[in-house]
Amino acid sequence: MHDAPKRSLPEEADATSEAAAGAILTIDLGAIRENYRRLKARLGGVRCAGVVKADGYGLGAAQVASALMKEGCDIFFVALLSEGIALRKALGAGPDIYVLNGLPPGSEPEAVAAGLCAVINSGAQLQAWRAATHRAGRRLPAAVQVDSGMSRLGMAPAEVEAMVGDVGAFDGIDVRYVMSHLACADEPRHPANEQQRLAFARLRAMLPVAPASLANSSGIFLGPLYHCDLARPGAALYGINPTPGEANPMLPVVGLQAKVAQTRSVQKGTGVGYGHSYHAQGPLSLATISFGYADGWLRRSASAAWFEAVRLPFLGRVSMDSIILDISALPPGRLGEGDLVELLGPSQSVDDAADHAGTIGYEILASLGTRFHRRYLGG
Repeated sequence: MHDAPKRSLPEEADATSEAAAGAILTIDLGAIRENYRRLKARLGGVRCAGVVKADGYGLGAAQVASALMKEGCDIFFVALLSEGIALRKALGAGPDIYVLNGLPPGSEPEAVAAGLCAVINSGAQLQAWRAATHRAGRRLPAAVQVDSGMSRLGMAPAEVEAMVGDVGAFDGIDVRYVMSHLACADEPRHPANEQQRLAFARLRAMLPVAPASLANSSGIFLGPLYHCDLARPGAALYGINPTPGEANPMLPVVGLQAKVAQTRSVQKGTGVGYGHSYHAQGPLSLATISFGYADGWLRRSASAAWFEAVRLPFLGRVSMDSIILDISALPPGRLGEGDLVELLGPSQSVDDAADHAGTIGYEILASLGTRFHRRYLGG
């Protein structure tokens, strides 16, 4: 067990004060906990991990994981070794933390020192982790990932087949899970789902006997055949719809509001923003908000903000630090400097913004920058 000290995590913690920030990002940890409970209920008795890679999808891995631990979650997945080391420092000893992308060559001692679990994706990684067990003088935990048809990470079928009969292949390794990842789980009728499930079963039978893990967020909704022994939801925890085309079974988690920096009135023909890509078609009232692509709002993302349920279209181009809104639909003087407009919230969900951008909610969340004041609720 690793003996890193456990750090207290306040519900409202950020280096940027609310007064100093141009925008406020609200993360509802209570909603994340409820989403975890909903997924657990759908899984029945199957264990449920928490995927907190990319700093908890941009929302704070330490805060999210701490909230999930209060719901009994004791297994977490990150993408990189650096993320695993940071999460261990934040959480202290106790939960298992797996590094999905595997360990870079030569970094095994750091993983051992941090008490992390390797995800073995190749024969070379297997050999390196086996050598680490010999240096440590004890068995070390790992999950073995196989490529069941996504062609991204995991031991290729030929690698797995070549190890059959090698009794020393996993010498010194505590294989806690055999896992794979679904490529098309958000398309329930896609034939690849069943093909991967069968391929995974075949490859798993060639490896040491261990619990299995296959389902991601959308995979949980494919049914019990995909649940195996451990599910690994990520996006659904953060309120992204795991069942595209159907009602979202998850609670929203994120709110994003930006401050008005200045308001003005312009006349017909006035150019607006860089390149004068927009010219006023008549007299307009405008507001400039302290928020732009440096804050992670992609130039192709949803092109409106909201105030008191009134849609305020963007005019002109998104700038690095600012966006110009058409506020003509509001009563004169109703919106002023320092007031907040909604970018994400009841009027515009993460999935709404993603649809407008032709992308997915994952990218919207993971792109959010670091200049916000972050407000954590319900931890």
